[in-house]
Amino acid sequence: MTAATAGSAQGYLQAQSRWHPLEIAFWLATLLPYVLFPDYLSLASQIAITGLFALSLDLILGYAGVVSLGHAAFFGIGAYAAGILSKTFSFDFFGSTVTWPGMGEPVLGLFFAALMAGLAGYATSFIVARFRHFTLIMITLGIGLIAEEIANRAHWLTGGSDSLQGINISNLLGVFRWDLYGYTAYTYSLIVLFIVFLGVRRLVNSPFGLALRGIRENWARMPAIAAASQAHLRLAYTIAATIAGIAGALLTQTTQTAALGSINFGRSADVVVMLVLGGAGRLYGGLVGAALYMVARDQFSGIAPQFWFFWIGLMLVGVVLFLPNGVLGGAAAFYRRWRSK
Repeated sequence: MTAATAGSAQGYLQAQSRWHPLEIAFWLATLLPYVLFPDYLSLASQIAITGLFALSLDLILGYAGVVSLGHAAFFGIGAYAAGILSKTFSFDFFGSTVTWPGMGEPVLGLFFAALMAGLAGYATSFIVARFRHFTLIMITLGIGLIAEEIANRAHWLTGGSDSLQGINISNLLGVFRWDLYGYTAYTYSLIVLFIVFLGVRRLVNSPFGLALRGIRENWARMPAIAAASQAHLRLAYTIAATIAGIAGALLTQTTQTAALGSINFGRSADVVVMLVLGGAGRLYGGLVGAALYMVARDQFSGIAPQFWFFWIGLMLVGVVLFLPNGVLGGAAAFYRRWRSK
C-alpha cells in the first residue's frame, strides 16, 4: 500500500468517525417515547433490543458479507444464560441437597450471557469462516436448527417448549425496580444499545472495518494485501455473536421469560428482514429496520391478527422493488440527487 493510499484511507476513516447532525438527532429522538408515547414504552424497549440484535447481524452480513440464517442461536444462548443464572436450582450431590440461589443482578447477567454467546460464536466461527455463499447459508441455518433442538431437548435446564420457569431478575443495580409501564426496561435497553453501538461504530470505522468491507467485496484477494480473511471473519463473527447474546439477555431480563421463540428460525428470518428494510451495511440500517418492522407488526397485528404476515410481506416486496438498498439506501440516493441539482 502506497503512502498516498494509506493517507486516503486514514482520511476516509476520520471523516466517517465524525458525528453527523442527523446521528445526534436520531439518538435524541429515542427519548421521545418518554414524552409522546409513554403507553408504548414496553414496545419501545422491544424495539431497542431488536435493534441491538439487528446491529449484531449487520456487522457480519452488511460489512463482512456473511449471510446467516441461524443468528438467533446466539440470541437464544444469551436469553437462556441470563435466565438460568437468575434461577434457583436444587439438586442432589452425594446424598446431600445442594441449592443454587440464583444471581439475578441484570448487569452481571449481561456479562455472563455475552460470555456464553461469545464462546459459542468463537467455536462455530472456525466452520463459518471457511465457506461462502450458498454453503455458508446452509451451515448457519444448520447451526441455528441444532441450537433450537438442543434447547428443546434439554428441558430439564431450559424448560423446553414450556419455557424457562422461575426466572428472578433483581432490581437494576439494586435500586431501580421493573415498573409495569416499562420506564426502567426502556431506559436500561436504550443505554445498553447506545453503549454497544458506540463500540460497533468505532469498530466499523477502523482499519478492521475496512478489512471487513474488503472481504465482503473480494474474499480471495484480501490475503494479497496482508489481511487474513478467515481470521478477520472469525473475530467479526465472535463479536457479532457476543452482541446477539447481550440482546437476548436484555429480552429475558425485561420480560422475565426465556422461550424457544428466542432461538428459533423465525427470529433469525425476522432480523434479516429488518436489515433488508433498513439497509444492510449502513450502521443505522438495523436500528431503522427494527423500528419499522416492530411498529408495523404491532399495527398490522392489531388490524388483522390472522393476516399481519401478509402486510409485512407486502411491505418487504415494496421495499425490495423500489428501495433495493433499504430505506436508508433510498434516502441516501435521494439526497445525492438533490445535492447534484
